[in-house]
This record gives sequence, C-alpha cells and structure tokens, in this order.
Amino acid sequence: MSFFGELFKKPKTDAVFDVKSPNGRVVATFMLDHGQISYFVKRDEKIVLRKSRLGLMLKDASPLADGLSLVRAYSRSFDDTWRAQWGEQHVIRNNYNETAIYLEEVEKPARLLTLRFRVYDEGVAFRYEIPAQPEMERLIISDELTEFSVDSNSRSWSIPAYQPDRYEYDYVEHPVYSLTESVHTPLTIQTPTNNFVAIHEAALYNYGGMTLKINNQSLKADITPLSDGMRAYVELPFSTPWRMIIIGQDALDLTTSRMMLNLNDPPREDFSWVEPKKFLGIWWAMYVGEWTWAPGERHGATTEHAMQYIDSCKNLGVNGLLIEGWNDGWEGDWLENGVSNKFMEATPDFDMQIVADYGHANGVELIGHHETVGFIDNYEQQLEDAYRYYKRYGVRYIKSGYAGSKMTINGRREYHHSQLGVLHYQRALELAAKYQIMLDVHEPIKSTGIERTWPNLMTREGARGQEYEGGALKPSHACFLPYTRLLAGGMDYTPGILDVTNFSKRMATTIIRQLAYYVTIYSSMQMASDRPQFYEHEYPDLWEFIRDVPLSWERMVPLLGEIGEYYVVARQEWDGSDWYIGGVTNEEGRKVELYIDFLEPQTNYVAKIYRDSEDAHYRDHQLGYEIEEKVLRQGDRIEMYMAPGGGFAIKLHKQ
Repeated sequence: MSFFGELFKKPKTDAVFDVKSPNGRVVATFMLDHGQISYFVKRDEKIVLRKSRLGLMLKDASPLADGLSLVRAYSRSFDDTWRAQWGEQHVIRNNYNETAIYLEEVEKPARLLTLRFRVYDEGVAFRYEIPAQPEMERLIISDELTEFSVDSNSRSWSIPAYQPDRYEYDYVEHPVYSLTESVHTPLTIQTPTNNFVAIHEAALYNYGGMTLKINNQSLKADITPLSDGMRAYVELPFSTPWRMIIIGQDALDLTTSRMMLNLNDPPREDFSWVEPKKFLGIWWAMYVGEWTWAPGERHGATTEHAMQYIDSCKNLGVNGLLIEGWNDGWEGDWLENGVSNKFMEATPDFDMQIVADYGHANGVELIGHHETVGFIDNYEQQLEDAYRYYKRYGVRYIKSGYAGSKMTINGRREYHHSQLGVLHYQRALELAAKYQIMLDVHEPIKSTGIERTWPNLMTREGARGQEYEGGALKPSHACFLPYTRLLAGGMDYTPGILDVTNFSKRMATTIIRQLAYYVTIYSSMQMASDRPQFYEHEYPDLWEFIRDVPLSWERMVPLLGEIGEYYVVARQEWDGSDWYIGGVTNEEGRKVELYIDFLEPQTNYVAKIYRDSEDAHYRDHQLGYEIEEKVLRQGDRIEMYMAPGGGFAIKLHKQ
C-alpha cells in the first residue's frame, strides 16, 4: 500500500467545525483535539463560552469523551414556521443551522457517539446521541462531563438545587465563581462583555434534570442522581436532552426566545381538544384560615360550598372551578399521611355527582385535584382509575401536587427531578392525554418545552408562588421570574388576590399589581385565586380586567426591565387586535415611560389604565388605585407610576 493510502486510513483525531447561526452572529465551534471533544461559543466575534469539555462518564466502562476519531460530519439548514395550540406566541419560526458530528473510538470496542449542534440567531443547543451498536445495548451514565465555561466573574441569578422545597426559593445574585453548590436551570448570567446568557435544557425525557455548579473555574453539568448515585439507566439508541445556551444583548432579549420549544418535536397525535382555562378555586379561603383542607366544622370542599362557588362562577362569567380537599387523605398530618391518599373516595360532606351535575347545568367545569405528597407508589397504583373516575364526571382538568422533599418510587426516596421522577411525570402526562385530560402540575419537574409535543401539559408551578405570601415573598421576586424561571415556560402563580390586607396572609403587593400578574406571568391556566365576594361585591371594577385578560397571546413585546428591579411587557390577544400591558416593580417605586410603537398604524385604541395611586405602597397603603381611560395611537408615549411593591395594567381596545 502506498504512503498516501496509509495516511488515508489513519484515524482522524483532530478536527474543527464551525456552526453559524442563520444571521451569522452566533458561532458554535466543535473541536476534536487529539481525540478529546470540546466546544466554544462566540457572538459577534466575542467569546461567550470559552473552550468547554464534552463527554459522558459510564459505570464499569471508560468514558465516552476521548480517544475518539471523526467518522464524518453532516450539515443542514432548517427554516419553517409552526402554529402553537396555545402560548405566548401564536406563530413561531424555527430557523437554525445544524451539524451532526459522527465519532468512533480509535481503540476497541470502537463505540460510536454523535454530537449534534443546532445554532439559532438567539443561541446554541447540542446533545449527545448514542446509536444502537453490537458492543453496547444499554448503558449506565454515572456522570456528564459537559461544561459551560462562562467567565467566572460573570453575574448570575439562581436558586439552589437539591433542597427540601425543590424549586421554591428566592432568586439570589452571585458571581459565577461562587456557585460551588449546585443551582437549578435556567441559570441567567451577565458576562463582563455584557452578553446575557441563560443556560437550560430542552426535551427532558428519561434522564435526570440538569443542575450546574462550578468545577475548576467552569460551570459543569451536574445531572440529578438517583438514590444509588447513578444519573441514568438507558437502552440504546438514546439521546440526551438538548443542552441550551440562550444569548441576548440584554436581559429582555432572553424573554423572547422560543428556542426551547423549537427543540421539541411537534405533537404526534390530535390535541384539538386542548383549551386554556380561567377558573375560581376553593383554595385561598383555606390559606387565610376561613376553611380547612381537612374534614371538620370548617371544611372547605363541601357540596354546599362547591355549589355556592359554581353560582359565583356563573355570575362572574368564569367557566371553571378548582376544588381542593374533597377526597380522603387530608386528615391529620397530610404530608406524612399522603402514603394512603385515596383519589376516588370523597369525604362524607362532598358528593361528586351532585357537584358535577350542578356545574354542568350552569356551564362550569370542575378542575380536579390530586395531591400525591410525592408518594408515587401509592399514586401510580390508582392513577389510571383516578383519571377514569374524573372522566366519568366530565372533569377534563386536573391540578396535581407533589409536596414533600422527595418522592417515594419503588420504595426508594428519589429527587423529583431524577430520572425516575422525570419518568413518572411523563407517565402521568401521557396517560392524561389518553383520557383527554389537561394538567396543571405543582411541585413539578421543570419545564423543558415538552408542552409543544404534549399540549395537554397546560402549566406548572416550579417556583415560589403566591401561597408564599404572608411574609415569605418580597416584591422583587416577581421581578426576577421573567428573566429566570419563566424562560422555561408558563407558571401557575395563582394571581388575582384582591384581599391584600388580610392579616392572616398579608400580601407584599399593591392591589393593582395583582392585575399586572396576568400579563407579566404567563400561564395557559389562570386562577382568579381570591374568594368570590371580592370580585362580585368588593372590587367589580377590578374584576373586569381579570375577566377579560386573555389566556393565550398572538405575540409579546417586552418593553422595559432589569433583572430583580422591574419588568414591563405588552401582549396582543390571540387572533385579535386588543393589546394588554403589565408592569411590576420591586420594593422601589418608579416612573417609566412607555413608547407605544406596536399598535396598528393610524388607528385609535381606547386604553383602560389601572394604576397605583401616588400614595400607594405595598406595606402602608396597598389599596390605593386609580382607573382612567384615554385614547392612544401608535407612536404615543405614556408615563406610568408603579408604587413600591406595585405595578400597573392596561387594556387597549381597538376602536
């Protein structure tokens, strides 16, 4: 054989591939260097991520990380649009350039690995793909070597991982170099070069959720372990979730990215039966101590109370009612007794048939409730029968809960966001789809965009919501969420509580801020969370906004904001011409000037403005507000005042 023939057969252990975004501004560079794999990312020729390691650690086998050679690379471009069934944006463009790099180990057993990179105008995504191969039918992933080598002097905003209350913590600013303990994603970062970056994942299935922590000056993926310390047991072929880096010029840029949804597959079946829902709830009266979840003299979920709430729903023009505490299992210490919860047995003072029939006769759908307390073994034994039970009574929506620091699965205590937790949430979702049931999941696995594939996953909690009011929420919390948690999709924040001065659960908000939440915090299921009398009798003028505000949006336009300081956004109603604007601020009052450039040209819009009064304050004068109307046109400017802990809401109706 000639010298050139020998050279041709020599494994190629060095290679470089640039994958550019469609507009050419974002570049992900994959490197194969003496058989080791890594990557780095630039935007406008500035480093966003320095050279970052790639690879997988395997139990009882050498890592899939080095000793690799290039087999081939395949590149393609994709540009298409799709219509969401509900959401923050109706028509979404999916436009990226992709390169798949096929690798093989130089030495036996010559295992195969593919790295697939997709680069969008707003960021970079990649995943590991392990094909079926003769020497390897299944594997155990003990660790992931993936790094995100952002400048360690960058600012970051995060919540801690592996804590008893899951995702329900205050967001805190830290320099990246101090993140020595794991934090949840999305992790939002501001680099010294003033790029804003959010690191998250998409299409999380059959794998532990990704957390992040500093290791040797680089952020490293810390995949949530199972109770035996392993990250995942998988059969081949297998693909990890997408690792995703959203990049923006400012923090508001991050909020417009739809990359997470685009990295998920379209629905594989008909979900035309899915529809958003606004609803009241037998819920807040328990939090303020008027009623109880547990049976007794002050039991909330009684037949009588449910029928009264249905009457209120009809009067208020709301066609949904959530009922919590109707089933057997709330007696005593329900967090401990959840192991024996029964999801098809009502308490003696609640008759499901009577309530369901009364709701149906009055055009009000019931929202069911499953509080599992994380006892998955007990829940899954009843799950399909429990879905059938609700289906029998015409219940198409369920709020599920997983309170408890960990889950009990197969007799073991597991993290909610471990592989086994992820698998459970997915089983519950797919089974719900079988029975045409829509879910609002509390204490969830974080959103990774799978609601594109499974649109019956309507909303989730996954952060501190208003149940923490009464001392544990600061006004700044809602000013962190749009730039952090909400980058992962909609959140059930339970807005609309107008009894803000109740001493049992005093809110750290002005009353008008409760209206703003319907615009600033997206969810396709929204509860009007207070007791009906505050809508029917106390504040009917404010109820008008809550009643009218849409649940899905044609598009959104972020207007102003800074992380932890304030947030202002405009949204256009789904398939309509009306616009809504919402704004919230932290503990500081502020005036903002809105430039109204998004309206239809040469068209008058009647703006109904709900604002804090000049003397309003989240501690001292929560009830101060004003309502006014004025005509606005494209190009107008309007100054809005937000009181400390306050906000504003505007409805713009096309004349």
